[in-house]
Amino acid sequence: TVYCGRPDHPQASIIANQMTGGGNVLAFDLGSREAAWRFLDALEIVDISNNLGDAKSMATHPCTTTHRSMPAAERESIGLTEGWVRMSVGLENDRDLQRDVERALDQA
Repeated sequence: TVYCGRPDHPQASIIANQMTGGGNVLAFDLGSREAAWRFLDALEIVDISNNLGDAKSMATHPCTTTHRSMPAAERESIGLTEGWVRMSVGLENDRDLQRDVERALDQA
């Protein structure tokens, strides 16, 4: 995945001018829809949702939610595979969230 806060990001100079800190939304590819769903099902603290950005941590599967109306070939052309998961980080304890995500990744 590409994090916009990295200095090698294609838009690093724009981001440096517009942002004072990192964001709280991340995306990662688990390789398959099955792995993504196993990950989502294994989360205990993070809620599954169609929308991100709340005081509570949330995760979504874009291919079956936000981008479901986009043809599969178009999703593929922009790099959005069935294994992608998007997460927004809320206000829960960071160590609790880390343990939750690590445990879920082990089951993906």
